[in-house]
Amino acid sequence: MEANQNSVLNILAAGLDCGDIVFSTHAEIALRVQRLLDDPDCATEQLGKLIAADPLLSARVLALSNSLAYNPSGRAVTELRGAIARLGFANLRAVVASVVVRQMKAGSQTPEARVMAARLWEHTAHVAALARVIARRVTHQNPEAAFFAGIVHEVGSFYLLSRAGEFSGVLSRELEAWHGEGEAIVGRAVLRALDVPDSVLEAMETLWSGYLALPPVSLGDTLLLADELSPVESPFDALDGMSRKGMAVELDMAIDDEMLSQILAESAEEVRSLTAALGEAA
Repeated sequence: MEANQNSVLNILAAGLDCGDIVFSTHAEIALRVQRLLDDPDCATEQLGKLIAADPLLSARVLALSNSLAYNPSGRAVTELRGAIARLGFANLRAVVASVVVRQMKAGSQTPEARVMAARLWEHTAHVAALARVIARRVTHQNPEAAFFAGIVHEVGSFYLLSRAGEFSGVLSRELEAWHGEGEAIVGRAVLRALDVPDSVLEAMETLWSGYLALPPVSLGDTLLLADELSPVESPFDALDGMSRKGMAVELDMAIDDEMLSQILAESAEEVRSLTAALGEAA
């Protein structure tokens, strides 16, 4: 299907607004877990049974609970009840989100889209880990909310890659339309379909706007800083030279050199741990 980028983005967003989004079996179970987590009467036993129904989700929950970020003592848990208790419901949301996002990655059909999706997942893992550290050290936001926001911050891009095979040449053209309103149009629609919290939607609007408050204090500022500091750039930025790597002055004003070095060192360990727990890019 030949279409210009604006047409593609409008088609995708319109379909999402009408509920035209199909998830894999893994993602469907993950979304059922998310809905259960939204139930104030959710019981750990009930949650564990649903998670156990999907080996992939079960493995991710156990792996994350035993990662360096959540198990600094090195005492491994081997059953879901213990893993759920260690992570808490907020972190389970991040696991659920990672499964959904990675299933979108797996849905990329063209060779170009698959390469970009692998790189985008690597970028996502770095941003999520950095956001968790920055929330603790700089913006004083909830670290687990920041981690969740980092996991989903490129969900619109993953969705575009999963559908790129239907639109001839959409990834080979200049992507100005994507870095304008396009990313926000598709991103908003996917995030609404996933029922993400309003606080995350608000943070994403800050990210899309590219406006960093000084001093940085919000969840959106946390995402912007994490995105800026990520050593792995989004392939969408690299593809058309529209990198966000242009906040050097703001970054200097937001974080001093010593703290920046500490954040990068701390997040490096978490990136390795969290990437392994949530699944490698390949």
